[in-house]
Amino acid sequence: MDRSLYHRWLEINLDNLADNFQRLKRLLSPPTKILVCVKKDAYGHGIVPVAKRLIKEGVDYLGVANVEEALKLRESKIRIPVLILGMILKQDIDYVIREDLTPTVSHLTVARLLNKKATALGKRIKVHIKVDTGMGRLGVLYRDTFDFILRIRKLKCLEIEGIFTHFPLAEADTSFTSQQIKLFKELKERLFKRGIYIPLYHTANSMALVGYRESHFNMVRPGLMVYGLYPKKGLELKLKPVMALKARVVFIKKLPKGFGISYGHTYRTKRDTNIVVIPVGYGDGYFRCLSNKAEVLIQGRRFRISGTICMDQMMVDVKDLKVKMGEEVVLLGRQKKELITAEELAGLSGTIPYEITTSLGFHLPRFYITDKKYYSLQIR
Repeated sequence: MDRSLYHRWLEINLDNLADNFQRLKRLLSPPTKILVCVKKDAYGHGIVPVAKRLIKEGVDYLGVANVEEALKLRESKIRIPVLILGMILKQDIDYVIREDLTPTVSHLTVARLLNKKATALGKRIKVHIKVDTGMGRLGVLYRDTFDFILRIRKLKCLEIEGIFTHFPLAEADTSFTSQQIKLFKELKERLFKRGIYIPLYHTANSMALVGYRESHFNMVRPGLMVYGLYPKKGLELKLKPVMALKARVVFIKKLPKGFGISYGHTYRTKRDTNIVVIPVGYGDGYFRCLSNKAEVLIQGRRFRISGTICMDQMMVDVKDLKVKMGEEVVLLGRQKKELITAEELAGLSGTIPYEITTSLGFHLPRFYITDKKYYSLQIR
């Protein structure tokens, strides 16, 4: 469909995605494998288009949150290994086996059910075991992991392909994260001494990939940075943002000094001025708490949102700027020399970049760009 018909949309630049992936890949020692997290619709960027481009770039594994996401990949004829990072339940087992998915196993009951079904079908299922070294979420407690692995090895139709853990403080606490890596290394060494060989060990998220080289083992699991987002300030990697949010001016009006704008009149004009209406609001995943804080780009200049953001509209005081109906506005991304990042919006709204992109991606139509051309539209 013609992009000009849309009043607000996301642009997903797959060339930037590819550039970020290759930039991160160059930080690794061969033959370290890469699993890219594409859970939650690839952080709002679109799981299928993103996965297909990553496959073209040489990704080894894709990581999803659940069976539903994995099936979406398989339905799109994506056949490379897919690791379900979350837990599976009894009702998921048939799909896991039929579609050759790799589940995470951290509970003996589920492991035994999986083994029983695989035995009945004459199949051998690859699994990964998650170790809780300090996240306090999913996974087998570290102290119980060695015995848990011995029990899983007795299930003849399950093959332990990988072991992994997760870092809750990689951006903030080097001591705690280093201790997690130490525990994981000790587990690997203990297994090796027992003659237990497991092909894949992985711990490194985006922050650990760049900040803790000893965490790489033989596979890494970046997510955020592949999408051109930074987990921490001060990282100089020259990543390229993959997502942009754009809209069109749908209304312009001249208002006198002292005129209240939007619900609650939290903004009043300071002089006779031009107010433009942009058709984006909190119903589109653009947070209401950004009212009177965030800026937008019009003609390459920054203008602050004026008044309370509505469900599907926001107003901006552009002063004396001459604006045309239908003119393009950038709410996330670059226009001329100015750039608004997801990190900037996250800082203003007291959250993290993940929440910015996933919220927008859940609500808005997406256009995909490669070779500087729009090539497809995906509507939620």
